[in-house]
Amino acid sequence: MRLNKIVLILASILIAGLFIQQKTDLTATDIIIKANDLRYGETSQGIMEMTLVRPKWTRSVSMKMWTKGTDYSLVLITGPAKEKGQVFMKRKTEMWNWIPKISRMIKLPPSTMSQGWMGSDYTNDDMMNEGSLVQKFNHKIIRSEKFEEMDCWVIESTPKDDDDVIWGKKVSWISKDGFFSLKTESYDEDMYLVKTEIASDIIIMGGKRLPSNFEIIPEDNPGNKTIVILKDIVFDQPIDDSFFSQQNMKRIR
Repeated sequence: MRLNKIVLILASILIAGLFIQQKTDLTATDIIIKANDLRYGETSQGIMEMTLVRPKWTRSVSMKMWTKGTDYSLVLITGPAKEKGQVFMKRKTEMWNWIPKISRMIKLPPSTMSQGWMGSDYTNDDMMNEGSLVQKFNHKIIRSEKFEEMDCWVIESTPKDDDDVIWGKKVSWISKDGFFSLKTESYDEDMYLVKTEIASDIIIMGGKRLPSNFEIIPEDNPGNKTIVILKDIVFDQPIDDSFFSQQNMKRIR
């Protein structure tokens, strides 16, 4: 009996050691991929509400969003009435906006990527290219530290030379337990901090444990922020590439 106990203890130590080794061997890119997969999966279909907070007013926008990998995303505005029915779509390298009130389809040029999306502190690039952090940046772990009482890797991401991105770098705090992207700082090409995104309210939704509240805080506009609350989400349901088309933009509801 005593020998069996010793064997069990040694086996437990070995398994724990292997687990620790596996965690330690993760590269910065591995961690970014895991955090991205948690947030988007292979596909996602979600319902969100975005609130713009300004010193003298607030405004809310409700929306539905579909994503597939890093090449496809589609956002349908469901409220308020003034913007209802607008659709934004990314299809590989092209980005489009359908405005039903004037029956106009607009292709968004690269020069608009740094502009505020729907007047918010999110940029067009944030909304349409969020999942591209994996592919368009090089990543390295610069330290470990706690954020909101959670042990995190702090990862610096810099754009690859052959990719046209609007950021000089991003710094992400990703939890070692769960791979939650809890904080992201975005810097311009001169390495000035432009904005910070904070994720919170970790809940179980869509079969995953993930943050449901996201705040974007601009550095140069005190009192301004944008809050996005994830209301519902479904992951990894089949979505055909043809869903992300100009024809579907005009009929999606």
